[in-house]
This record gives sequence, C-alpha cells and structure tokens, in this order.
Amino acid sequence: MLRTNNCGELRKKDIGTKVTLAGWVQSFRDHGGVIFVDLRDKYGLTQIVFDPSHDKKSHEIANTVRREFVIKAEGKVRFRGEGLVNPRMDTGEIEVIADTIAILNKAETPPLEIDDKKVASEEIRLKYRYLDLRRPQMQQNLKNRHRAMKAAFDYLDSKDFTYIETPMLMKSTPEGARDYVVPSRVNMGKFYALPQSPQLYKQILMVSGFDKYFQFARCLRDEDLRADRQPEHTQIDIEMSFVDREDVFELVEGLMKSIWKEVKDVKLKTPFMKLSWMDAMSKYGSDKPDLRFELEFCDVTQLMKESEFNVYKEVIEKGGVVKCLKVEGAAEKYSRNEIDLLIELAKTHHAKGLSWMKIKDGKPESSITKYFSESLLKELMKETKAKDGDILFFVADKFNVACTSLGQVRLDIAKKLELINKDEWKFAWIIDFPLFEWNEDEQKWDPMHHMFCMPKVEDLPILEKEPGKVLCNQYDLTLNGVELCSGSIRITDPEIQKKVMNIVGFPEKDAEERFGFLLEAFRYGAPPHGGVGLGFDRIVALLNGYNDIREVIAFPKNKQAQCPMDGSPSEITERQMKELHIKNDFVKK
Repeated sequence: MLRTNNCGELRKKDIGTKVTLAGWVQSFRDHGGVIFVDLRDKYGLTQIVFDPSHDKKSHEIANTVRREFVIKAEGKVRFRGEGLVNPRMDTGEIEVIADTIAILNKAETPPLEIDDKKVASEEIRLKYRYLDLRRPQMQQNLKNRHRAMKAAFDYLDSKDFTYIETPMLMKSTPEGARDYVVPSRVNMGKFYALPQSPQLYKQILMVSGFDKYFQFARCLRDEDLRADRQPEHTQIDIEMSFVDREDVFELVEGLMKSIWKEVKDVKLKTPFMKLSWMDAMSKYGSDKPDLRFELEFCDVTQLMKESEFNVYKEVIEKGGVVKCLKVEGAAEKYSRNEIDLLIELAKTHHAKGLSWMKIKDGKPESSITKYFSESLLKELMKETKAKDGDILFFVADKFNVACTSLGQVRLDIAKKLELINKDEWKFAWIIDFPLFEWNEDEQKWDPMHHMFCMPKVEDLPILEKEPGKVLCNQYDLTLNGVELCSGSIRITDPEIQKKVMNIVGFPEKDAEERFGFLLEAFRYGAPPHGGVGLGFDRIVALLNGYNDIREVIAFPKNKQAQCPMDGSPSEITERQMKELHIKNDFVKK
C-alpha cells in the first residue's frame, strides 16, 4: 500500500506515530514560510505541515503543489497545540509534520470547486462529474447508497430470498413507457428491447419454483425526464410465491426498517398505515399523499346542489364533484395576489378555476357568497367546521381533476405556511386501486397499472359487466409524498387474464405475439404469487435529503437524456450501421 492510514482516521492517540498519507490537495496555505496543506481522500482531511527548518527538500517540493495535485507525504503525527485545534475537522487535534513528499500526479485548475459550500451549476457538475464526485457530500451520498444496498441484500438473504439476474436484452413488451431498442447484428431486421422492468421474467421464475426472488435490477425507459426520473434507474425487484398482500407488506416493512436503521440509525414504527386509493384521492388529492401535515379535503357536492352558483351546479349535473380545503387561521396570510397564484396553479393541473371564501365575523366573505343563502352558508360552516380567520378553497370538476388540482394547492399551502416536518418519515400503503381507468380520447378502458394485476375476488362477478367498479390487488408504498414502490398480486388464472385483456381491447392474437412466452409458462402450473418493485434511487435520495435522484446516481443523464461528460448519445460510424443493417435516412438540421 502507498499509505499507512487514510486522511480521516488519525486522532490524538496517534501522536508520535510515523505515517504515510496519500490523497488530493484540498487547500494550500503559506504562513510565514511554513506551508500547510489539507490533504483529502474519501475518508476526510488531515493537515500536513511542511516546515523548512524540519526538512528543506520536502518544503521546496511542497511549494510547487496546487489544488487537486495528488501527493504522498510521510511524517510524524503531532499535537497542533493549545488554541490551534480545529473543531470543524475530525482530525482537528493533530497534524503531520512532513519528512518527505512525492507528487504522484499534477492537476490543472479545476473548473469547479471541490467544496460543498460552493456547488457549481448543473451543467458544469454533469460535464465534470468525476470532479463533482470528489465533493464530500457526493462521497457520502454514494456511501449511503452502498450501505442501503447492503442492508437490503442482507435482509432479503436472511429471509431466504435468492438473488437472480434477468436478461438485459429481451423481447419488446407493452409496459407503459417507450422501450429502448437494440438492433441485432446476427438477426437482420430484428431488435431487442432493454428491460423497463423484469416483470415477466420474475413471474416466470415463480413458475420455475424459485419462490423467493430478488435483484437490484437496472430498468430502462425512454420517457420524459424530471427530478425523480432517469432513462435508467435501479429497482429492488422482489417476487414471492404462495403469498397474499399482507405477506408482501410485512416483508417490505421489514426491509424499510433495516435500511433506515443502517443508514439513518432510525427505528421505524410498523405496521405502516393503509389508505385506500379512494380515500387518498378524496382527502389529499394524490395517490401518493404527503401525510406529514393534515389539511384534508371535505366533499361539499351535496351542499352545493342547493346553491345558485351555476359553475358548481353545471359540474354536479355532469357527474362532477365539489371539493373544499379548509386552511385554519390563514385568511390574513393570503393576499389577493397570492390567491390568484393558487388559482393559476389549479388551472395548470387542468381545473377550470379555484374559488375561495374567507371567514370573518362568523360568516364567509367572497365574491361568490351572493349565490348562497344564509342558511346554506351556515351549513357550509358546520360541514367544514370553519371559524373566524380560516380560509376555504373550492374546486368543482370531474373527480380526478378536482382532487388532483386541489391536491397541488394543498402542497403549495403547506410549503408556504411551513407545515411540513422535514424530520418525519410518514409511510403509507395505498391499496384498493381501480383495476381500470377510462380513456376519454380513445373511448376505451385502460389498465390503471398493468394487465397482470389480480382483481379483488369479490369483484370478479362484475369484471365484464361493470369494469369501472372493479378494484384490484395493486398496492403502492408512499413516503412523504413520494411513491417508493408499486406491486400487486398477479393473475395466474388464464381465463381471468383473457377477460382482462378483452376489456382493455388487447386481442388474444396480440397477447400471444407480445408475451406469449409468459402465458405459455402459466399453462404448466403457476403458483399464486405477488411482489413489488422498489425505486432504489428514490429511497436513497430521500435518505440523503433530496428529491432529485441524480444526487445519488454516480453518472446520471441531464433533462435531455444526455451525458455531458461522455457525450452520449452519439452518432455511430457508417461501418457500424452497415453491420447492423440500419440506414440513416433522416435529414440533419
């Protein structure tokens, strides 16, 4: 080894010890002819002293080093002295007086600061990612990722799960997002798809008798990017045979407890709360609600039927709803301009508008109160439990639009009023999802999640007659307004599978073409099974205090799905295209 110790481990107990350290020069200071270098590696910082009265040659060499030079220094550990201790450094009580120094590699002036206090722009950080990753915070983020992965592996191993890798080159199947496709050189005109998830393969593993499977699966999806999405992400993929929903919940809750204990030293309380999809949408306007604060909706549809406000009445007559959000004591905290911004926010999420009333002197005040009788306003006060100083917000629209748009208003209000406890971990299972959702554009039923989710047994009699009322064994785990995982108990009965495919307009012929290999496997004895796919990047991001998963991925892409560091995606040579039997016939701009 080139070093005897790392730059984060020396303490007062090591005084008098001869050591060799190696790393990057974090800072260089010349104080009256004595040079002080803070030497950095992934473990921390140690101050190295080059004193010409102690060793002239090492001092002369040290005088030539600059930031980010890679050096090796040998010397003796000594106490810094009274009044010179640096409490901000773990090694702040000691320093190393250098006997020798070797410059292992020089460095040009870096285009960004290797410092958590001066974070560069996103473009610079991604272009020079290898420098950005030297920052202590990024080192800690990836260390926590490693610890979370190890905790998950150890926990699942202790539960007798087998780690099995599934193919990266597979058949293109309909899974919701666009596939990344790979041309086959040896099979002219044919393509592989990169896996959006290992869904079909893990179900086949259940047919194969591996009743407890997991892997850290790489999933690739060609979709529009945002903070919690990347073209490629990592999923803790789990599947189990001979289980029901509660078995899956117990396993995943234990997994979360293990990860949080290892990375944050936090003991999570289980079981996590359960919330039906209908309750989550009706009360919070989201199927991944942030439950760290209250602000629940009230349904005032029946009351508003009695008003003279045509905006509400027309919506109700068309089968819509009127949702109300009461914000206690906030009437004076919202100016008209701030309310207008909330109205625009609601419109951004497809609502036609946002109405409001402020409660003053025991009654609501607003430009719309003239459409309500005194008795109706009193009923509204009673229904919402409103009192002086409160403000009421209303959205009237189709159920999903009314709930979702008011849900965004709810989140904005919570941030403005600082209602969110950022140190709280609020997990919840969202259950009892509808199996289908109506596609207005195509006038057909679509699966809300996927076609392989088992309907609730009690809803099987109405599967074909009233598909809109059928609930399923789909479940999502949410944390602080973020979806961590999605899973379900799967369909293993071929007849039920055919009925579901017929309802969503997926012909049997197409099913055989796209995933006939799974359907064929089911003909040879498929055990009842279910599982989950946990968004590992999202989990690690939240553990580190981020919403942006790029902060916990070593080499992420930007919002255009490009890597500024290596220049991908890039063109390939004419020879490569010829070998792949591809002709580039588009016109370059």
